[in-house]
Amino acid sequence: MKRKIIVLAVIAALSMGVSRAQDSGLGAGAIFGQPTGISLKLWTGSTTAIDGGVAWSFVNGGFFQVHGDMLIHALDFVSVTDGHLAGYFGIGARLRMSADLHMGIRVPFGLDYMFSEAPVDIFLEVAPGLDLLPATTFWMDGGIGVRYFF
Repeated sequence: MKRKIIVLAVIAALSMGVSRAQDSGLGAGAIFGQPTGISLKLWTGSTTAIDGGVAWSFVNGGFFQVHGDMLIHALDFVSVTDGHLAGYFGIGARLRMSADLHMGIRVPFGLDYMFSEAPVDIFLEVAPGLDLLPATTFWMDGGIGVRYFF
């Protein structure tokens, strides 16, 4: 009897870790859009995370971009029957390298679907921003992505 309880407790603990693995730990994956690249997300609390990306584009002469954001999530922003659909918003910085070096702020917001049975999330993001250097310029990034959480 004691052995069965221990086995059930281990199974329950493992399934709880998998069922909500996307709102803790480190996730790595890809974002496809403007720009396209590698996406990282590190949860810092139950509703907060740091998100970053290394991306590139071949549009308008091409560029390379690095960005980082602080995000706040509403975990059950939209009610779904399985998993969680979170809304999020945040603020961050970006560095874009092309013919000139551009530095600015970004204000990402989006939706993040977290599967209930797999340590994977799918997200859709729009990030308007304002370059401060070399000139003040408004711009918009966006894309869809997927991440695996370790």
